[in-house]
Amino acid sequence: MQNFVFHNPTKIIFGRNTVPTIGSESVALGRRGLLVYGQNSVRETGLYDQVTASLAGAGIEMVEHSGVQSNPMLGHVREGIAKVKEHNLNVIIAVGGGSVIDSAKAIAAGSVVDHDVWKFFSGKKSIKNALPVTTVLTLAASGSEMNSGMVITNDTTQEKFGFGHRLLHPKASILDPEVTFTVPPDYTAYGAIDAIAHVLEFYMTTRDPDTPVQDRFMEGLIENAMNSCERCLKDPCDYGGRANLMWTATLALNGLTGAGLGRVGFPMHMIEHSLSALYKVPHGAGLSVVIPGWLSWYRRHDEARIAMLGRRIFPPSDLQPYTDAQIAERTIIIFKNWFGKIEGPVSLEELDIPVTDIPQIAENALALARFWRLNEYSQQTIEEILSLCR
Repeated sequence: MQNFVFHNPTKIIFGRNTVPTIGSESVALGRRGLLVYGQNSVRETGLYDQVTASLAGAGIEMVEHSGVQSNPMLGHVREGIAKVKEHNLNVIIAVGGGSVIDSAKAIAAGSVVDHDVWKFFSGKKSIKNALPVTTVLTLAASGSEMNSGMVITNDTTQEKFGFGHRLLHPKASILDPEVTFTVPPDYTAYGAIDAIAHVLEFYMTTRDPDTPVQDRFMEGLIENAMNSCERCLKDPCDYGGRANLMWTATLALNGLTGAGLGRVGFPMHMIEHSLSALYKVPHGAGLSVVIPGWLSWYRRHDEARIAMLGRRIFPPSDLQPYTDAQIAERTIIIFKNWFGKIEGPVSLEELDIPVTDIPQIAENALALARFWRLNEYSQQTIEEILSLCR
C-alpha cells in the first residue's frame, strides 16, 4: 500500500425524490446559472420541468445551454463559455450523464480565463479557479458526478483528451435512481461497461503487489456492475438494480478505488478515446471492444494478475488445479462473452471500423498516450492491441 491522500469534496444526495433539492444546493453557490443538458430526453421524461421548477423556486436566474452530445465537443463548450461571460453567470448546473457533466466542468474552468479552454486539455495552461458546478445525474457510467475529471473532443483536430483538477469536483450531485428508469438498454449496458473499465484500469496497472483492501473492493465493484446491469436489463424499473448500478459507477471513479495503488494508467481509455473521436462511437461501446483486446495483450505481461481476478469473481465450478494461463484465458473469454450477452460490440467490425484503419487509430491515440505519460505505448504497441480487438 502506497502513501496517499484521499479528499473528495463532492456532496452526494442519493435516493428517491431528491431532484427538487437542486435549487437549494445551487443557490448557495450562485444566483445566475447556466443550465447545461443534452438532447430531448430530459424534457420527454419530465426531468427538465422538475429541475427548472426547483431552480426558479430558489430564485436562480437561468440561461440554458442544451445540445450536448455523446462524446462532447469543444465547439459546444466554447459556446457555453461565451454565454457565461455574456450574462455574467456564476454557477453551472448540469443535468445529464458524463458528457453533460464534463461539458459543464469545461465551461466552469474556461469561463474564468481569457485564453481558450483547450489549453487546459493540451497541458499548456493549469486551472487556478473555476465556477462551481452542481449536477443531476441521469446515467450510471462515467463517475464524473463525483470526480475531478473531464473529457472533451476537439472538433478540429479529432483529439479526445481527458484532464483532471481538484477544482473540478462538483459541489453537489443528486443521484436519484428513478431518473435512470428510462435509460435505454444499450446505454445501460455501455454505462456498466464504462464502470468496469474504470475499475480494471486501476486493478491491472498498479505495480504494488500488496493491496488486498483495494483488490477486494474493486472485485466487488466489478461483480456488482455486472449483476446490477443484468437486473436493469431484465426490468428497467428495478429500483434496487438501478440504485446499485448508479452507486457502483460513482464509486468506480471517485478516487477511492485508486487510493494506495501508486502510479496507475488508463491505457484502455487512451485507445478508446481514439475510436470515439474518429468514429463517434459511444464510449462504452468502444470500451466493450477494447477491454478484451487489451487484456489479451496484457496477459503476456501479468498473467497472474488476470488469473487472480478470475479466480475471485469467476471461480470455476469444479476444484481442478487450473494454471494461471488457463484461468487468465477463461477470464478474458468470460468478459468478452458477457459484453456480447448484454449486446455490447466485441470487435472493430461490429463498430463498422475497418481493420485497415488500425494505423490511423493508433496514430491518433499516440498523442494522448504521450500526454498521459503512457510511455510504454508506442504506435506499434497500440496497433498490436487493436489487432487483438478483431
